Amino acid sequence: MKQYTVAILGATGAVGQEMIKVLQERNFPVGKLIPLASARSAGKTLKFNGQDVTIQEACDEAFQGVDIVLGAAENDIAKRFAPAIVKAGAVFVDNSSAFRLDPKVPLIVPEVNPEDVSWHNGIISNPNCSTIITITAVNALNAIAPIKAMTASTYQAVSGAGAGGPVELMNEVQALGHGETYEPKVFSHQIAYNLIPQIGGEQFEGYTSEEMKMQNEGRKIMHLPELKVSCTCVRVPVVRSHSISVSCHFDTPVTVEQAREVIAKAPGCKLVDNLAEKEYPMPLDTSDQDLVFVGRIRPDLTDDTGLCLWCCGDQVRKGAATNAVQIAELLVKE
Repeated sequence: MKQYTVAILGATGAVGQEMIKVLQERNFPVGKLIPLASARSAGKTLKFNGQDVTIQEACDEAFQGVDIVLGAAENDIAKRFAPAIVKAGAVFVDNSSAFRLDPKVPLIVPEVNPEDVSWHNGIISNPNCSTIITITAVNALNAIAPIKAMTASTYQAVSGAGAGGPVELMNEVQALGHGETYEPKVFSHQIAYNLIPQIGGEQFEGYTSEEMKMQNEGRKIMHLPELKVSCTCVRVPVVRSHSISVSCHFDTPVTVEQAREVIAKAPGCKLVDNLAEKEYPMPLDTSDQDLVFVGRIRPDLTDDTGLCLWCCGDQVRKGAATNAVQIAELLVKE
């Protein structure tokens, strides 16, 4: 099998580290791994397939001879290096939001729209983590009857805010347990024993930037340009794995039995739906693996053509790192 030179842009961050882990787990044909980070990390080493690999400083010249770049950096870094990556002849699979809505850039969930990889021009975008988890869960339903609208509430783990999120949650719990105070640094309010119903800044009619991603990215991934989504994004005191409550509204009715049957067979999904036995998707069960668990499937009592469901998925893996590696696997097949 052909071997590929793979660079990780932002290799020292949580998503970059997970990308390296996933590449090893899935036996991706890496001939050479090039971890890229800031100057302060350059010269340090990390493990890949049992070998020490030296971290290099990210610069334009670092992409020469690279086949695939997995991006795990912020928007400004992605935009800064994208031209150099494309010029070098590599394909940039980017986890930032910098290019997601660019009409010239495919936005891909491999279980949903793998065919879109064929029209990339050197850049492919990885969708938002909650969008990936939700669209993976509902795509099989869209194949039965087109989804015309969704109402969603996301319950997003603190690790979705970066490595500092879980640290802040634990520090707050410890401080409060000793009767002390703790000044939040990562989140706008105390997250321990609390919910924060805002992720991102206001973007449209009181909806935040994070909330609008579900509609705007969902339209592009599922090829549903008229899809309407009302979304509320909430930060919750859970360490890992995002949960989403979704009501789907169709052109024609979809029964609960139909939904269970197709979701049980859907790529990337695991049906966990037995209310009597208290079996349903939960963050603890979905962490550190790649399937989206789907359950609590029931009729929407406000809409004869609607269904409600609950899904959970690991936002660091399927919501970011694993989805990017899966896209790279599509490139290898191409």
